[in-house]
Amino acid sequence: MINKKIDTVSQALHGVANNMTLMLGGFGLCGIPENAIAELVKLGVKGLTCISNNAGVDDFGLGLLLQNRQVKKMISSYVGENDEFERQMLSGELDVELLPQGTLAERCRAAQAGFPAIYTPAGYGTEVAEGKETRDFDGKMYVLEHAFKADFSFVKAWKGDEAGNLIFKGTARNFNPNMCGAAKITVAEVEELLPVGALDPNQIHIPGIFVQRIFEGKTYEKRIEQRTVRQK
Repeated sequence: MINKKIDTVSQALHGVANNMTLMLGGFGLCGIPENAIAELVKLGVKGLTCISNNAGVDDFGLGLLLQNRQVKKMISSYVGENDEFERQMLSGELDVELLPQGTLAERCRAAQAGFPAIYTPAGYGTEVAEGKETRDFDGKMYVLEHAFKADFSFVKAWKGDEAGNLIFKGTARNFNPNMCGAAKITVAEVEELLPVGALDPNQIHIPGIFVQRIFEGKTYEKRIEQRTVRQK
């Protein structure tokens, strides 16, 4: 059995360089690879293209990379909780590609499966489809969307084993599974890293073949994006 365990986050991110394209799992602040993002900030790599459902908040998640001016382009679906993102986008400092959420997910999954592209009805007749190939299938128009090409994919799981098998918990099972194996190198960080054989095979969501490196995260803040408290 191949052992994919990496001892430290710095070793797990070996090879990350300027101007790379990165996938980062998570939805809002749920299931984001907190340790990997913190290490990216520490490394100070610049000119990144980040593929992620959202851009975090101003002082957490991908917002930390934006604050540090490390991101040149964001490919996202929802970005409404980050004021710095808005400022950079409106000022022209940040290149932004907004996609329908399902299209974002399927372009990740196409890359994971080795498909070069997909056809989707989402966005036909709108700005999303401008300059793209369209085609009629059974009387309905579809837009051709290419699979993503990324250098690294950073995902976060609840549990994993040293062979790279992953189990996600709750809402963290969002974009993370689709991004596994969708880049040249997939790095998984987990809350608990176990020996091979410790996970119930019937509970595994992503098999280790989609993961090249795995490490156990040291701390997780798990911040809540929007907290609403009921009045007494």
